[in-house]
Amino acid sequence: MDLQQKIRTLPISAGVYLYKNAEGEVIYVGKANNLRSRVSSYFREGRVEDAKTGTLVREAVDVDYIVVANEKEALALENHLIKQKKPRFNILLRDDKTYPYVKLTLGERFPRVYVTRRLRKDGSAYYGPYFPANLAYRIVDLIHRHFLVPSCKVDLTRYHPRPCLQFYIKRCLGPCVEGLTTPEIYQEAVRDVKLFLEGRPTDLSRSLRERMDKAAEAEEYERAAKYRDLISTVEQLQEKQRIAAVEGDDADVFGYHYENDMLAVNLFHMRGGRVLDRREFFWEELPEVSPEHLGTGGPTRPVEQSSAAATELGFHPGEFFSALLKQLYIGQPYVPRNIYVPVEFEDREMLEELLSDQIAGGGSRAARVHILVPQRGDKRGLLDLAGNNAKQSYDQRFRVMKPNTKAIQEALQEALGLAELPRRIECFDISHIQGAETVASMVVWEDGEMKKSDYRKFIIRSVDGVDDFAAMREVVTRRYKRIQEEKKKMPSLILIDGGLGQLHAASQALEGLEIINQPLAAIAKREEIIYVCGQEDEPVVLDHHSPVLHLVQLIRDEAHRFAVTFHRKRRQMRDRSTELLEIPGVGESTTRRLLQHFGSVQAVKQADAAALSSVVTRTQADAIKNHFQK
Repeated sequence: MDLQQKIRTLPISAGVYLYKNAEGEVIYVGKANNLRSRVSSYFREGRVEDAKTGTLVREAVDVDYIVVANEKEALALENHLIKQKKPRFNILLRDDKTYPYVKLTLGERFPRVYVTRRLRKDGSAYYGPYFPANLAYRIVDLIHRHFLVPSCKVDLTRYHPRPCLQFYIKRCLGPCVEGLTTPEIYQEAVRDVKLFLEGRPTDLSRSLRERMDKAAEAEEYERAAKYRDLISTVEQLQEKQRIAAVEGDDADVFGYHYENDMLAVNLFHMRGGRVLDRREFFWEELPEVSPEHLGTGGPTRPVEQSSAAATELGFHPGEFFSALLKQLYIGQPYVPRNIYVPVEFEDREMLEELLSDQIAGGGSRAARVHILVPQRGDKRGLLDLAGNNAKQSYDQRFRVMKPNTKAIQEALQEALGLAELPRRIECFDISHIQGAETVASMVVWEDGEMKKSDYRKFIIRSVDGVDDFAAMREVVTRRYKRIQEEKKKMPSLILIDGGLGQLHAASQALEGLEIINQPLAAIAKREEIIYVCGQEDEPVVLDHHSPVLHLVQLIRDEAHRFAVTFHRKRRQMRDRSTELLEIPGVGESTTRRLLQHFGSVQAVKQADAAALSSVVTRTQADAIKNHFQK
């Protein structure tokens, strides 16, 4: 059955259709109230001649479909399939930034808290998203300090001989060592953390107050004081949240700038009436086909264009924002009450209903989600602000404006989820040839520039043969054992040149030194993917234009250059020494004198007997001349 015949057999109900090419790849996903009418509209007279539509139609050799109950379900399914299949004719969300969540591992014997950027169905509880990203890390740090529930990677299915440093500095109850705590006390702390993360401060305060009173009655005053301090912390946070709630509602505000077939979008996150964070999206080229060209199967609303040139060049903001909002919000655990967009689009009201049902179904609140296109007043001013920032983002990205050091540091902190601004980065690399003369290098980036005075070279002593992982363990252990002995400050970030194997080797070395919660990352050479220790399943994939990636590459390449230079020098010294040591009567001290005097083996070869005799004995000079003449 050819494509045209198959289209005539499609049902007339609502659903999602998937166009496929000759290789069976899905190249376009769309939704429709009437599948047969929508899909057949692609082949109507005049559409195939359209350059963009024609490209899709010429590549499509098959069409699949999925029938659903109504167009609202089709909307949700279309979004899911676009994210899953990533068809090249659809507008795809090309944003590397995801906001972090706080994860409470309720499925473990002793639950822990982590910051994560990926939601899984693993029995854990997830809270968020948090922005700016360091807010999640500050919350987890507060949980460590006040509730003593850790984020460590220690195996808690068994007991260990002694606890790590976190127990001694009073940031963990010590469930890893038998007798330091009990399952009952630990579970009580976990229940408190759960109430805290769920935003139930009143229930938490009441529970803590009851326990404080009981501890006081039992004359356990130290324990009662701990509960008193916790109550004070919770009430202070509750007051801050109450003030924020009075200041205004939550809203997301969009702005865009389109020029020369390139697009920049800015998204402002407003929470409690204040702008807390800004998110940037970029597209260097949009899909070859726009749904508006293909027919929408229904009446099209007038779309307000912020740029006449955009329409002339074929960019249709309404269709674009329709696709973008679906991918951003459908299926997410949190959606703000108000979403302000600069243009109207066809299925805006349907998307409002879907997102409102999604929030109500989650049980968090039953408030309706509003997608609005403000025309005047303060809200229009917010749209203009987002649009102006989008223009600045466009200039910085596509007109290659070099960001300042602080901007890069902040972007690196955001990309890797660091708890503080990265002031100092130490990067390690291993160099050898088939395991011979294995050496390592450490280079330092500090406050915007490479600090060559702090560079270090390492000769690997404990590793025989090819074992980069063991070499990395040795050099990281040696470096930070010395830092501990000299009581110096650890770097903001340790960067490893390599993949997951080298990252885990460095992590084991730090764990052996009882260095906990040290930011550690690795950059793989070919893929240019950044793996962050503790979230290896969620590698950071930065755009190749990103200044953050350029910085990480610069530091990595400098570490590689420094290691290779040192290794080459070691190899040359070995080769020189070996050749001279083969000469009868010439030992190590004589070889050293010759190389110091002449500078190289080549110069020794070219020296005459008189020149050699000024450094060594006449007998040795004759032996050297005879050796090289042979």
